[in-house]
Amino acid sequence: MKKLIFTVLSLFSIAATQAQESTTTTEEKKNPLTFSGYVDTYFFGNLNNPASRSNLGVSGFERIFDQKPGQFQLGLAQTKLSYSTDKVDAVIDLVFGNHADLGNYGNPISPVAGATSTALAIKQAYITWKASDKFSLTAGQFGTHIGYEVIDAPVNFNYSLSNLFGNGPFYHTGLKATVALSDKASLTAGLVNGIDTKDDNNDKLGVMAQFYVSPAEGWNLYLNWLGSDEGVTEKSYYSIIDLTTSYQITEKFLLGVNAAYGTQDKKSWGGAALYAQVAFTDKFGLGVRYEYFDNTSGIRGLKNPSRPNEGTSVNSFTLTGNVTISENLLFKPEFRLDSYAKGIGTGGEQFQDSDGNFTKSSQSTLGGALIFKF
Repeated sequence: MKKLIFTVLSLFSIAATQAQESTTTTEEKKNPLTFSGYVDTYFFGNLNNPASRSNLGVSGFERIFDQKPGQFQLGLAQTKLSYSTDKVDAVIDLVFGNHADLGNYGNPISPVAGATSTALAIKQAYITWKASDKFSLTAGQFGTHIGYEVIDAPVNFNYSLSNLFGNGPFYHTGLKATVALSDKASLTAGLVNGIDTKDDNNDKLGVMAQFYVSPAEGWNLYLNWLGSDEGVTEKSYYSIIDLTTSYQITEKFLLGVNAAYGTQDKKSWGGAALYAQVAFTDKFGLGVRYEYFDNTSGIRGLKNPSRPNEGTSVNSFTLTGNVTISENLLFKPEFRLDSYAKGIGTGGEQFQDSDGNFTKSSQSTLGGALIFKF
């Protein structure tokens, strides 16, 4: 009798275990949705102490996002929903705050004068259909493939953004296809509505392309291109080719390179940036970025203070610490120096002094950013 009872109980135990495993597996399959995001806030001082309390300089483009020194600022608040199965990926990425507004520079405030537009809160909203292990299609609004850095503060090692980032595209609306050539190489091509705009400003779509390869473990290389006629009443063809690569040389040391060359209206711009990052512990690391950006043609935002119809060039050095306070909380102290070519004649220099005069050819900022991510 005892043997019979023991046998019955054993069968029930096995059945319960199998049911629990089945339930767990079912629950895992029923949870393709993930929710993530971040919020960042910062304070930076400007050692020039400009009377305007602005980092923007004479052009209004000398700093990309962290524009106001000597005051506390909210950078960006992000909420991101991701859905993933073996056949479909979908992302809804919403952003709010100062940096979100600046990222939407290419769009009007609203399609209806005097109103607001909820579309401007969308940083990304796209669907990817994974037709096979080798081929996928993505449609909607997605982040650009151009460049080393992204808008998301937790992803970049440095907090302030490079001129290469600021003078390249931020996002695109369109359709792209990706083909996996192997487990270490892929090719992407697509059609988009031009540069940084949810609506196209003419009847000519832009073309994008990307080649990815991983030559060795820890080494990723991207060769990117984008071409689009941005003219409204006449042709204004925009083209940019971009190389982005990073190599995790050791567990604690990473090197990265970004180089770009662009043309528009028979004028060109370009530059290169070198990134080096060292993890001293699992809680603290230091990163250095050196960048040279050339806009002497004047086609992009940075202008020459002495000759307003011409552009200028800049050398930038950034030193950033990365302190992991907890799993969800980061602190990034940072020093940045931007040094421009000296002004010619009596036209002044690139930056303002404490009296409101443009007497400074360089600018240094020092401060830090606090980032909460989940």
